[in-house]
Amino acid sequence: MDKVVKGVLNFRRNVFPEHKDLFGTLADGQNPDILFVTCSDSRIDPSLLTGSNPGDLFICRNAGNIIPPHSNETGGMTASIEYAVAVLKVRHIIICGHTDCGAIKGALDMTQLKGLPHVKEWLGHCRSAMEIVRERNDIPSDQCLGAEHLNEAIEENVLQQVQHIRTHPVVAAKLATGKIQIHGWVYHIKSGDITCCDSNSTQFRSFEEQYAEEIESMTE
Repeated sequence: MDKVVKGVLNFRRNVFPEHKDLFGTLADGQNPDILFVTCSDSRIDPSLLTGSNPGDLFICRNAGNIIPPHSNETGGMTASIEYAVAVLKVRHIIICGHTDCGAIKGALDMTQLKGLPHVKEWLGHCRSAMEIVRERNDIPSDQCLGAEHLNEAIEENVLQQVQHIRTHPVVAAKLATGKIQIHGWVYHIKSGDITCCDSNSTQFRSFEEQYAEEIESMTE
């Protein structure tokens, strides 16, 4: 806690004064362009990763960067997505998984989640991703997925959450009218790399390949 206290003091004495004008503007409201959905893992810092300032990202975090399919049951993710898209009118949604994800490790082998009933239920939203990995590798249904399938499962989970968010009516409407784009990312903690796919692809490729046009326009 000492580190946190020291950090807050530094923020108030040094950081805030340097950005006083920005915070003054943000005091009257926010206008983020991006909804950033990622894992609660402490190693992921969306603002640091994207070079964003306060007010740039509307961030939603949970174990496993999970987005439950739309249903009549209201939850925090559903409400946050609805607000971001309908009220804040974000134009991009990034769903960002990461390597060495503890949630996906749990989803690979649900037997290790005894005593964690809420975690087990939550990770049920990853089940289709795990079943795809199982089928692709001809693994019997009575056999747990192993650590060698972790990276594949992490990517597949991002793909499945991309599909899940498309079931939310407010997102579906914006997609149909071309007013929003969905991006699937996996952040590689050790290397700092990001691999990507879009909502119409199941193949991940390098960040530079995925955003080649945007990168080229920056150098012109």
